[in-house]
Amino acid sequence: MRRFLVRLLINAFALWLTTLIVAGVSVKSYAPGWGERVITFLLVALIFGIVNGIIGNLIRIVAFPLYILTLGLLALVVNALLLLLVAWLSGLLGFGLVIDSFWSGFWGALVLGIISWLIGIILRPLLVRRD
Repeated sequence: MRRFLVRLLINAFALWLTTLIVAGVSVKSYAPGWGERVITFLLVALIFGIVNGIIGNLIRIVAFPLYILTLGLLALVVNALLLLLVAWLSGLLGFGLVIDSFWSGFWGALVLGIISWLIGIILRPLLVRRD
C-alpha cells in the first residue's frame, strides 16, 4: 500500500511540474483553492496510473513487434495517446487534465516520463519492498 501511495504522489508531483514546463498542458481544478487543486492532481494521477497500468500494458504487449521495429520510438506516440486518453477521461468528470493538441500531449508525456523517472530514482529506497 505504501508503494502505491508513493507512486501516486510521484506521478501527481511530476504532473504538476509538467504543467509548469510544457505549454498546452494544464489541470482544471474541480473547485477553487489550493487544497482542491492538490486533490485534483492526485485524482488525475490516479486516473493516469489506472489507464497506464491497464490499457498501456495491453498496448505494449500487443505492439511489442512494432516497438522493436521502430527501436522504441513508438513508445513516445503511445505515451502521448495515453496522456490524451487521460485528459479525455478526466474531462468527462468535469475537471482534470487539459491538453491543447497532440504535440502538447507528446511533449507532456515525454516530460512527465522523465520527471517521474528522476523522482523515482531519488525515492527508490521508499519503493523497495521490505518483506
